[in-house]
Amino acid sequence: MAATATMAMPLANRLRCKPNTNSSSPSRTLFGRRVTMISSSRWMCRGSAVSGSAIMSAAADVAAAVRREEDEEMRSYLSPEKLEVLTQMEPWVEENVLPLLKPVEAAWQPSDLLPDPAVLGGEGFHAACAELRERAAGVPDLLLVCLVANMVTEEALPTYQSSLNRVRAVGDLTGADATAWARWIRGWSAEENRHGDVLNRYMYLSGRFDMAEVERAVHRLIRSGMAVDPPCSPYHAFVYTAFQERATAVAHGNTARLVGARGHGDAALARVCGTVAADEKRHEAAYTRIVSRLLEADPDAGVRAVARMLRRGVAMPTSPISDGRRDDLYACVVSLAEQAGTYTVSDYCSIVEHLVREWRVEELAAGLSGEGRRARDYVCELPQKIRRMKEKAHERAIKAQKKPISIPINWIFDRHVSVMLP
Repeated sequence: MAATATMAMPLANRLRCKPNTNSSSPSRTLFGRRVTMISSSRWMCRGSAVSGSAIMSAAADVAAAVRREEDEEMRSYLSPEKLEVLTQMEPWVEENVLPLLKPVEAAWQPSDLLPDPAVLGGEGFHAACAELRERAAGVPDLLLVCLVANMVTEEALPTYQSSLNRVRAVGDLTGADATAWARWIRGWSAEENRHGDVLNRYMYLSGRFDMAEVERAVHRLIRSGMAVDPPCSPYHAFVYTAFQERATAVAHGNTARLVGARGHGDAALARVCGTVAADEKRHEAAYTRIVSRLLEADPDAGVRAVARMLRRGVAMPTSPISDGRRDDLYACVVSLAEQAGTYTVSDYCSIVEHLVREWRVEELAAGLSGEGRRARDYVCELPQKIRRMKEKAHERAIKAQKKPISIPINWIFDRHVSVMLP
């Protein structure tokens, strides 16, 4: 991630000050380049000062240099040598990744998990739906909103498949390529497609959701798209997807626990969410294996890709989610998930720790450049940093004595939920 140096300019501008060039200047490394940073304590007031615009221009030059370094870094991941690593992995994908897909005949389908009139007959179907609605009535609105967010995320599958097909060396260029990579993408997409279907069907049968508003949210999310940065690098794409698959497994698993027999007693929803979570764990295993293989083949580039994605923070694909009314809906959804316990900062931290262990990042040594070693150390230290940040955020919240606000959610017929925004 590009580090951005910010300087507080207003005071210097008002006093017409200029830097004291006799003072020692701190510096830092930005993508391998030592950059002198100007400290605000080094400004000395003078009658004829360097203008604020000149200072800002210098800062812009530094930022431009950083961007050039970053662009060069990203281009390196699309070099023939890097892409050849992925091409050479294809026999390994055939043997170690494709077997994680289930045959269609052995895979569950939404009709297996919810009332099916073809199996139950008319009266049996209506009775089963009545029981489902009765159980669903006990699920709190807070969990319902989180369920919608999870379902909308799953329904945006077309965006994710098209994103993977843009990734160099692994994409399904014709839509029917016979490569192992292309067959994996199609098979994974076919299995993922059932997740949104079964969650959508449960929500429809439960009667607790304004399905027209939920469907509009899906429509908006797919229409808005999702930009994964960088867009075409297989290294970064697989790191992102490995993280996301585990995150969705955790979110669905937590939801199953909270609504199940030991929670709010909705066995049908618990079964649906638990089944989806199991699928996500299998998919996570595939992408985790792929990143492990990349780290074996190209440890320096691999660990730098992991560090870059984690420095930026792995945002959920739901980040552009919209109800057509609130600009801060994603922030609300994140806060509600934290409150409900479906996906928390602690979960995020645990995912980082898990992947660090799975990828044996601490053991990486041979073949690492200076940047690679710094990336390795950053990744290994990140969980503890996240915990400290969480503690400080909690302390700030206590001091600020913030109170939750009540907001209407159109997905649940404008019933209000309380949310504590940061």
